[in-house]
Amino acid sequence: MNLEMVFSVAGMLAMAGWVMLLLSPFAPDLADKIAGWIIPLVLSVGYVVLAVFYSSWGEEGGYGSLAEVAKLFSNQHALLAGWIHYLAFDLLIGAWICRVARREAIRFWWVVPCLVLTFLFGPAGFLLFALLRWAAALAKARKAG
Repeated sequence: MNLEMVFSVAGMLAMAGWVMLLLSPFAPDLADKIAGWIIPLVLSVGYVVLAVFYSSWGEEGGYGSLAEVAKLFSNQHALLAGWIHYLAFDLLIGAWICRVARREAIRFWWVVPCLVLTFLFGPAGFLLFALLRWAAALAKARKAG
């Protein structure tokens, strides 16, 4: 298996999903299907194939310490599986952010920085979106009250 090719294809798929999310105001249902389901499912299949059939997870390393995790990911197949894991889950979070923002009528331009941060730094983008939701809920409560 050519790991560099798998790495490239996984990255291109994930990038296509992020582009779909940025275009989601124009085609929300299509973006949700592609970025929220299809691409993460394809990436998940790639992850499972690498993790189950190509990685030697049990040979070295483990999850009990940082040193064991470092040994675990010294295996190129395990490292690629871990990277695909990140790609799939960050994209899922991005798609969730778009769905929730639409449902809660949060302006998309406020969501874009959350998506960029989620793309680059996963949990930091999720945190920013949580803060944005909180601020939007406060603003709506003030208008209503």
